[in-house]
Amino acid sequence: MTSSAVCSHRDPMLKKRDDFEDMLEERRNSSDLRYALRCYTPVVYKGLAPCKANQLKNMVLQSEQIHYVINQVSKEMGKAVDEVQEEVSSILEEMAQRLQLSTVRFFAFTLSKVFKTLFRSICVNEEGIQRLQQAIQEHPVVLLPSHRSYMDFLLMSYILYTYDLALPVIAAGMDFMAMKFVGEMLRMSGAFFIRRSFGGDKLYWAVFSEYVKTMLKNGYAPVEFFLEGTRSRTCKSLTPKLGLLNIVMDPFLKGQVYDINLVPVSISYERILEESLYARELLGVPKPKESTSGLFKARKVLSEDYGSIHVYFGQPVSVRSLAQGRVNRCQFNLKPRHIPRRPSEDIQSFVNDSAYRLVRAQEENMVLKPWVLLASLLLQNHHQNQAEGQKRGITLDELTESAVWLRDLSRHYGAFLHWPDHTPPSEVVASSLSLHQGLVRISEGRVQLALEQEKPHSTITPEEDLLSQAVVVLSCASYRNQALHVFLRPALLASAIHAASSNNKQDIYNSFSFLRNMFSNEFILCPGATIEDFEEACFLLVKTGALQVTQQEVVVTERGHRTLTFLTSMLDPFLQGYQVVCRFLCEEATEALTEKQFVPAVRKFIIKHLLAGRLRYSEVLSSDLQKNSLAALLRLGAVRKIKGAEQETLKVNQVMVNSLEDTLGGKLPTQKAAVARL
Repeated sequence: MTSSAVCSHRDPMLKKRDDFEDMLEERRNSSDLRYALRCYTPVVYKGLAPCKANQLKNMVLQSEQIHYVINQVSKEMGKAVDEVQEEVSSILEEMAQRLQLSTVRFFAFTLSKVFKTLFRSICVNEEGIQRLQQAIQEHPVVLLPSHRSYMDFLLMSYILYTYDLALPVIAAGMDFMAMKFVGEMLRMSGAFFIRRSFGGDKLYWAVFSEYVKTMLKNGYAPVEFFLEGTRSRTCKSLTPKLGLLNIVMDPFLKGQVYDINLVPVSISYERILEESLYARELLGVPKPKESTSGLFKARKVLSEDYGSIHVYFGQPVSVRSLAQGRVNRCQFNLKPRHIPRRPSEDIQSFVNDSAYRLVRAQEENMVLKPWVLLASLLLQNHHQNQAEGQKRGITLDELTESAVWLRDLSRHYGAFLHWPDHTPPSEVVASSLSLHQGLVRISEGRVQLALEQEKPHSTITPEEDLLSQAVVVLSCASYRNQALHVFLRPALLASAIHAASSNNKQDIYNSFSFLRNMFSNEFILCPGATIEDFEEACFLLVKTGALQVTQQEVVVTERGHRTLTFLTSMLDPFLQGYQVVCRFLCEEATEALTEKQFVPAVRKFIIKHLLAGRLRYSEVLSSDLQKNSLAALLRLGAVRKIKGAEQETLKVNQVMVNSLEDTLGGKLPTQKAAVARL
């Protein structure tokens, strides 16, 4: 299967999706204690009795791969074999989970109380649960949830316990282990702890990969990890990390198991617990360390309403069928299987394509609530008001009319939208605004973002005022970002049409291809699928009457202007973000600039120009956007990392960066003039 086939275009409205059931309904009507202590008899892989945690550790310690690496490290480091063996044991001790049903029952009881307080409903697609139950019995299973909140892995285990499914063993970051009491509780509910990075530590990598593969091959339990590697602070999908996916595919590739089922899971929060925390992190306020006292201080969140959660278990994806015609497994017969080897280029390409396919599957089953559409509209209204020097906001009636228009458009684009159709739109809008009242202000029938300070203006500096407003804008943008995957391809085409300033289809395609390449660190765009994405965008815009497309020309229709204005406005902040990073690198970057210094330095540059009114979007303050634009420039060769005596520095190719800035500027003539004044 080629990557283009993975991301093939079809009418998104024809997708069939399962219905949801609210699993909290039963919890509200029966005893939590009885629920936590009930008989729990999950079905397991091929009816095997799961081995105990200590047996699992012994299997890892006695594996051929670990013995091979111990001998190798012993020779390389000049250490005794026993000494290296001790190191392996202590790594395993630090890492391993110790799943205990008593701890799981404690969590089941506690989380029932917490979830009923925080959420109106937790909706799960029960058909997906049935598919998962079947998959667990047939082949080893890997669960791949999206990652937007700390709540994700607790929620996953809670759901599987509720539906009498085998509890997963979960890859968790080492920072959780530092939480006294809670770290051990997580370990006893199935978490195994891994370092955030282990560079060239051959021994650690060997122990970690063998531990995961042993659990998987023996069907000990479903293995769960986050493909994105970390929580998305922006609520849009992150470029997948391939390390763990390489590890879990290895037993199939080496013929040690017949197949492996990968199950993408989409978790959608109507309101995110970490909302303002994320925005502050993106603005450079350091993330608080995970601690038990921090957890108890966070109890004040229990007094708030966080709406509903939707959890969608996707179709299990067979690694065997993914590999059909893509991977020649004979290459693994040339060396003993226990000898570690770097994945070949075709394996790396296969794993990368599979990862993108899985993240796209997560995106497509993300449930969008009405607020996601309202946040998109309110942000665009805010940017428009700023450009006009106004603070008017938008009337409730206008907002409702625009929301209904956007609801219909997003459904045509295949969005999984949870909009209550039997409720008048004005009530749907009012209910959404009420749930997110911390982000909006309604006054005299007009709605706008809640940017006004509670403190008197005399006591805060202009920079503090700017940053506090940016917290609200970035919080709002995190909801808008949840819909980006729906609008992304049409938005790239709309921006390409704007930039090409001609109707020539080839010119527009070239512009689309440039933008898509530029933004491939920012959004989930499948490798090698430019033509398919262009065709899908044309198809959607023609289908909704916004464009007419012939062999040679792309023409915007009269009714298409509203759609194209909305779509280009959605990408504008990203375009300006990349432009301003280029401008910074050309004007301010010194020879000694390191990657670590880059974000604070570019933030200072942006704040200066925002305060001077030369930039339109405070979203460009997002460190995520800044890092992604640097990653794009490094990928394109416009910036290079130069190894120095002490640390790497960034070497800027001024001509290339200037040229990229000009090309990006051409997308938005009004912004080009603004940024040219920097």
